[in-house]
Amino acid sequence: MNTAVMGLPGRMEREAEVPLSERGPASQRVVVCYGFWLFLLSDIIVFSALFAAYAVLSTHTADGPAGSQLFHRPEVFVETACLLISSFTCGVFSLAIELRKRWLIYVFAAFTFALGAAFLGLELSEFADMISHGASPQRSAFLSSFFALVGMHGLHVTVGLAWLLLMLLQIGTLGFRPMVLQRLQCFALFWHALDIVWVGVFTIVYLGAR
Repeated sequence: MNTAVMGLPGRMEREAEVPLSERGPASQRVVVCYGFWLFLLSDIIVFSALFAAYAVLSTHTADGPAGSQLFHRPEVFVETACLLISSFTCGVFSLAIELRKRWLIYVFAAFTFALGAAFLGLELSEFADMISHGASPQRSAFLSSFFALVGMHGLHVTVGLAWLLLMLLQIGTLGFRPMVLQRLQCFALFWHALDIVWVGVFTIVYLGAR
């Protein structure tokens, strides 16, 4: 017994001398977290490219309507409020998962879904109104870049809503297994990232419209 205890520090020292890259494969949790952060970073790069394209093309209206003529800022403010509040409800949803409170999870998941769906509905209504007045993506470079940037964000919100429904089904069928908890953490990160991107869209596209 004493020999084993005395030999432990020496073994730990030998393991510490081995580089991290040679200590064997990482755990599934580490791989999933690392991979998802890479996905988020790649998504941010995509949005950065779309922001850059919009910044360059925002004044190229081809004698068509400009943003100041098309955007209804009060409606966009309501849209923004829905998404930002959904970020708060998503945070409470994550806390409910930590507490393993199923009823609280479903309540705040429902709030998050409803607010996200309201945001998406308002965005689609804005698109339909613009197109009905002849402001379609092919009308000008400005409108092409606008629909590409805002539409890409809306597509991400749609994916997030579908993902949330799928996670609720997994909680109901699989319970709080480690893999389900990892997926829920990834969903929360994804949803908060969409809120951050939308703050940029609201500030640069809508408030900065000339």
